[in-house]
Amino acid sequence: MDLTPFTKTCHQLQRPLLVISGSKGCLSCGYLSLESFERNGDAGAIVRGVDTYDDMLVATIQAVSSKAEALGIRVGMTGAQALEILR
Repeated sequence: MDLTPFTKTCHQLQRPLLVISGSKGCLSCGYLSLESFERNGDAGAIVRGVDTYDDMLVATIQAVSSKAEALGIRVGMTGAQALEILR
């Protein structure tokens, strides 16, 4: 998947804090919480156990905000599938 249209953010902590943002919302690693997405009314999907952007694309979505769910993102989808919707 070409990530050029997305904004990618990485903070090197004990494990990398990774976020890939599209125009409708973002795919993030487990450092971010579902509660934050809900509180702010944002579309967010969370994957866990990832260390790279490539890992995020093949990882299974573990949690989805209600706004992301309204867009069609579901737990069990891959990160790549979620990003196609968040593009």
